Amino acid sequence: MSTAVKGSPADETRKPVILAVDDDPQVLRAVRRDLRSVYADRYRILGASSAGEALKVLDSLEERGHDPALFLVDQRMPDMTGLDFLLEAVSRFPDARRVLLTAYAETDAAIKAINKVRLDYYLMKPWDPPAERLFPVLDDLLSDWIAAYRPTYQGIRVAGHVVSARTHAVRDFLTRNGQPFRFLDVTSDPEARKLVTQRSGAELPLVAFPDGAVLAAPSSTELAERLGLPTTASRPHYDTVIVGAGPAGLAAGVYAASEGLSTLLLDADSPGGQAGTSSLIENYLGFPAGLSGGDLTRRAVSQAGRFGAELLSPVEAVGLRPVGPTKIITLADGSEISAETVLLATGVSYNRLDIPGAERFEGEGLYYGAAMTESSSCISHHVFIIGGANSAGQAAIHFAKYAAKVSVLVRADSLEAGMSRYLVDEIHRTPNIEVRVSTRVLALHGDKHLERITLVDDTTGTETEERARFVFTFIGARPRTGWLAGIVECDQHGFVLTGPDLLRAGKPPTARPLARDPMLLETSVPGVFAAGDVRAHSIKRVASGVGEGAMAVALIHRYRSSSGQ
Repeated sequence: MSTAVKGSPADETRKPVILAVDDDPQVLRAVRRDLRSVYADRYRILGASSAGEALKVLDSLEERGHDPALFLVDQRMPDMTGLDFLLEAVSRFPDARRVLLTAYAETDAAIKAINKVRLDYYLMKPWDPPAERLFPVLDDLLSDWIAAYRPTYQGIRVAGHVVSARTHAVRDFLTRNGQPFRFLDVTSDPEARKLVTQRSGAELPLVAFPDGAVLAAPSSTELAERLGLPTTASRPHYDTVIVGAGPAGLAAGVYAASEGLSTLLLDADSPGGQAGTSSLIENYLGFPAGLSGGDLTRRAVSQAGRFGAELLSPVEAVGLRPVGPTKIITLADGSEISAETVLLATGVSYNRLDIPGAERFEGEGLYYGAAMTESSSCISHHVFIIGGANSAGQAAIHFAKYAAKVSVLVRADSLEAGMSRYLVDEIHRTPNIEVRVSTRVLALHGDKHLERITLVDDTTGTETEERARFVFTFIGARPRTGWLAGIVECDQHGFVLTGPDLLRAGKPPTARPLARDPMLLETSVPGVFAAGDVRAHSIKRVASGVGEGAMAVALIHRYRSSSGQ
C-alpha cells in the first residue's frame, strides 16, 4: 500500500477509511476526535450520525472504489440497529473489520453480532481512557486488515503451473512468511507467458520482483535472502536458543526476551508450525470470532521481535552437543551457535501416506496439511480431506468456501471419535461437505498431476475409483527429532522425554551429570528443555503449546539460577 503524504488532497482520498456511526452527536464527535488523534496520518476518518447517512457513505465508497478498513458502529440507533447496518455493510465490504459500540444492557446483541456478522469486537461505552480501552483494540484489528489488504497490485508475481510441487513450495513459503504476491498461471495468463518467453528455458516457477529481478525455481533460502529475511545470527552466543517457531517456541521467545534473556529462535521452514497453516482457530481463548493460524503467527512474531528476540528462518538445526555447561547447535550450513540453555520446540510433521502414488504426487495434487495457498486453485473442484482430528475439520470448513464439494475421509466409524464438538456441528451444517466414515485411501493415480483416487469402504470392502485433483491429508504426526538421536532421550515414537517421564522410562538421576531430578520440561541433558508437540505426552493444542513455552522460560530461569548464571 502506498504511503500517503500529509497535506495532499489527492493522497488523502486514497487512504483506507475508518467509518464511525452514532446517532448521539456528542458521542460521534468524541469518537472522531479520538480516531483522528491516532489514525489520521494513515486513514480517512469519516462519521455518520445515522445508519441511513452511513449507507450513503458506503454507496460513495463503492462508486469510487475506495476501501473501508473498519466500521465502528453504535448498536442502538432509531432508524436501524448497528447489527442490521453491519449486515448490510459487510455484504458490500466483507474484509472490513467490525466493532460494535454497546451499552452494558446490550451485550446480548453483541454476542448475536459475533455469530451473524463475524463481529471482531464490541466496546461498552464509555471507552475512556482511549489509550487503554480503544486504541489497543483498533491497533490489532487494523493490523490484521493491513496484513490481508490487497490494493492495486505492484508487488511480487509468481508464474508457474497451478498444480506443481515447485510452484506450491514457493507459494507456500511466501504465504507463510506474510509476503503478498500474485500468482500467474502459465497456461492461461498473458503476463505469465510474457515472463516465460523473456526467460526461455528457465525452470518454473518464475518469481518476479518489483525492481525487475526474476528468480527461476528459487529455494526457500534464496527467497529469504532476496526478501531480506534474516538468516544469520547477530552474535555467536545467547542465553537461550529456541529451536522451532510454532506456538510453543514463539511463546517462549516472547517471555524469554521480555525477561531480559538474549534469545534466538530458529525455524527450518517458516514461523507458525502446523498451527500457522490453520485457516481458523475458533476455540483459542480470547478470540470469540476465531483467528487464523497466520494471524496468530504474525502477531506472535511481531511481539517477540518487539522484545528483542531474533528469528532466523529458514534455518535448520542439524546437531546439538553439550560442552560443559554450554550447548553447541550446528546449523545446516555448517556454522555453529552456542547457548547456555536450549528449548526444543520443533513440533511435528504430518505422517506420509504409505500407498502407491503418494510420493509421486506430493505437491502436485497431494498436500500434507491445510496448504492455504491452494485455496483459490480448488474453486469448483471436488476436494478430499483425509483425517478425523481438529486440523482436518478446520481444513474441511475452509475449503468448503471454495470447492464445489468436500469429502472428509475418516477411518473411524464417526467424526466424534477424534474431533471437537464445535467442528463436528459446523461440518454437519455445511451443505457441500460430506463425511465418509470407515473409509481409507488405497492409491493415487494420474499422469502429470493427480487425477484419480482409489477408496475402500472398510465396512463393506467395496473399492471405488473417483476423480480427484486435490487431496489434503492429516493422518497423525511424527516428531521432528531425527537430528537429536543419541543426544536426548526419546520414547519409542521419537517424542522427547522430559521430567518425570525420564524417570518412569528408566532413566534414573544417576545417569545425569547433576545430582538432582530433571525439572518438569527438562530433557536428559541438563539445560536443554522441550515444549509443545515434540514433547512426549504433551497435549496437542495451540493453547497448551503456548503454556508450555511460557513455563519453559520459568524453568530456564531456575536452571540458570541454580547453575550460577
